[in-house]
Amino acid sequence: MTANNQQVLTSCIDTIESSYEYMLAYAAQGREKENAGGDGPGIRTYLENLDTAIGALPIALDALLAAESQVEVSAFLGVLERDSSTARKTVQLVLSLPQISSRIVDNLNASAHVRTLLTDMFLADEALKSLQTKP
Repeated sequence: MTANNQQVLTSCIDTIESSYEYMLAYAAQGREKENAGGDGPGIRTYLENLDTAIGALPIALDALLAAESQVEVSAFLGVLERDSSTARKTVQLVLSLPQISSRIVDNLNASAHVRTLLTDMFLADEALKSLQTKP
């Protein structure tokens, strides 16, 4: 595993986690419009970053797995690619809206597609850590 590939994967995971945390907070605010107060990056910026990271996640994982030659772990990549594609489409739907309310983000947070991706991501990350510590 190269350090650069690991950095890309870590960056994807960090971006997805921080975006999801922001989405949880945004959903709790009860906003009807996305620019209804607050400073700093808005929900649209976080969702754009999330979309990019979801798209890069399978590529980053594939680059790391190429060095591992673990059939079982490599087979999981197909699952991650499918789930990433589905989750990304839900994010892109929300991004296509002219206004992003707290309610729509709450529904996105609750989406089985997004939650499945998060679980896949954490599972893959832990599997890679385990492979790195093998005897």
